[in-house]
Amino acid sequence: MSKSSLDEVTNEKVSKGGILAKLYFDMQDTDKARLQPLMVNLINEHLLKERGVAYCYGAVEEPLEKDKVFITSAQVTMLFDSLPALINIAFNYSPAGVEILKPDRELVVKVNELQSIILEISQTSFNYSKYVLEKVLKPEELDDIKKQMEARAELGKRFMHDKPEDKKQ
Repeated sequence: MSKSSLDEVTNEKVSKGGILAKLYFDMQDTDKARLQPLMVNLINEHLLKERGVAYCYGAVEEPLEKDKVFITSAQVTMLFDSLPALINIAFNYSPAGVEILKPDRELVVKVNELQSIILEISQTSFNYSKYVLEKVLKPEELDDIKKQMEARAELGKRFMHDKPEDKKQ
C-alpha cells in the first residue's frame, strides 16, 4: 500500500472514530535467535488479525543482552476502527507504551462505545480472575470462591429483576 493510500485510509477511519496509535512491545528470551521471529509473529499473526484492527506495521529492534537474557522491542503503528478495539489490544497484549497519533485533539466517545469498553474491561477482568483462581487456589479454596460467586450472581439477578418502584418506601 502506498503512503498516499495509507494516509487516505487512515484519515477516513479517523474521521469515523478510528484511532491511529503507536504501541511499544518488548519481549525477553534466553535464545537470541527466537526473539525477532516471535515479535514478527506477534505483529503479523496476532495483532494484525485482531477484531477492529484496520492495519498495523512495525519495526523490530535487534536484541540486546543483559544478564544472559536477550531483550528486543518493537514499535508497532496500528490503525483501529474504534477506541474499544484499541482497549482490547491493550488488555490482551499489554504493550509497554501507547502513543495516540490521531486524532490529535479530542476524541468523542459514543454511549454505545463506552458501554462496549466497560463490558470489555469487565470480561477481561473476569477472565484473568478466573485464570488466577483456577491456577493458584487449592481445590477446596476454589470451591468456596465458586459458592461465593454463585451467591453474588443470584443477588445481582434479584437486583436486575426488582422494579424501581419496588425499592421506594
